[in-house]
Amino acid sequence: MSSTRSSPRTLTVLLALGLTLGMTGAALSGCSGDDEPGETTSSAPTDVAGAIGDALDVRAAAVRRGDQERFTRTLGGGRAFRAQQQTWYANLTQLPLERFRYRFDPASLVRDGDGYWVTVDEVMQLDGYDAAPVRAPDRFRFEAGRSGRMRLTSVTDDDWETAHRVQQQPWDLGPVEVRSGAGVLGVFDAGTVGAAGPLLTSIESGIGDVSAWVPYEWSRSVVVYALSAPTFLDGLEDVPGDDPGDLDAVSFPVGDGTRFVLNPRVVDDPGPDRDRLVRHELTHVAVGTHDDTAPVWLSEGLAEWVSVRPLAPEDRRLPDAALTAAERGVPDLPDDETFNDDDSQAHYGISWWAVEYVADSYGDQAPWLLLDALAAPGADPDQVLRDEFATSTHDLAEQADKLILATYVAPTATPTPTPTPTPTPTPTPGETPSA
Repeated sequence: MSSTRSSPRTLTVLLALGLTLGMTGAALSGCSGDDEPGETTSSAPTDVAGAIGDALDVRAAAVRRGDQERFTRTLGGGRAFRAQQQTWYANLTQLPLERFRYRFDPASLVRDGDGYWVTVDEVMQLDGYDAAPVRAPDRFRFEAGRSGRMRLTSVTDDDWETAHRVQQQPWDLGPVEVRSGAGVLGVFDAGTVGAAGPLLTSIESGIGDVSAWVPYEWSRSVVVYALSAPTFLDGLEDVPGDDPGDLDAVSFPVGDGTRFVLNPRVVDDPGPDRDRLVRHELTHVAVGTHDDTAPVWLSEGLAEWVSVRPLAPEDRRLPDAALTAAERGVPDLPDDETFNDDDSQAHYGISWWAVEYVADSYGDQAPWLLLDALAAPGADPDQVLRDEFATSTHDLAEQADKLILATYVAPTATPTPTPTPTPTPTPTPGETPSA
């Protein structure tokens, strides 16, 4: 199941700053780089933006280099905040960081008592998993310490984060345990790390299975979140249905790539059903942006179709709701608005078998050709189906019904007539029965 890929959003912060920053025109943006920054030793920083930039540089460098002592010196605030930040540091230093730095806009500085709020972009690239750096907006609060250096005192502004739809990652929410396999980076926690081995093996196998069927170039690598608490899953927006907790798994965009998260209830539930679920989500990862403009029935139908390829036909389970719908007769394929309503299980099954029909009728490449045709700018799905496949969504639904019934409903056996026995004549008195 795939979530919607949102358009980039421009974040605007109102300037409410009653001080002179003393910056030149070249200092309108800040960026923490790879070099060790200098530190201000004056008791009152005259260049607030510069001092905050230095603090961000030190923080980023400490994370990149695994220097916990230096990281600790960047922290202010209370004991609980400093403990939370040490957990965050322990999480980040487990990740394969290719790039990690901060960018910030000095114009976002807002005075808050003895401190300053500033809007930052955390720029992170996971080595081997992110094709490009991923930017995540956040809001930090700094105060000047006794030495004059700026120290971080808060990374939480709930109202701002809600207004700007900030999506925290698992390493921002609590302790994590990172494990890796061939092409897999798994983010677990204390409650799920015991299940890491079998799950990573399943995903490794799934990458090979999916790559055999998806014709697009992709990294053959994936980041997977497998946690014991549903906090991250529940926080996802633009997911199918009304409640993320109802989903066994969901893929979601991160930067230019796609990751997926498993519901806690399936993390430690190995077997064919979870393997199939993994292949479904990996298909969304492999397809990436190719299905962004496709109808949901095709996107999800393709993922289901790929997920069952390694299974024997008799092991390709169909939701009961889909069989019931096929027996009633489905007049058309589900539209995007109703796909994930109360009949979503039926919609998944019908969509899968619509793709089965396309592949059976036109060849295994046909579903991908259909997807490519629908991805063309301005493509009209009805016209594409009519002109290139001589069919329609109504016809595909009808054919899906027929295939489902032929596959999952045993034909009614014609009863074998019982032969009528030939009556044995009753001998009359005095006669001898014949042999």
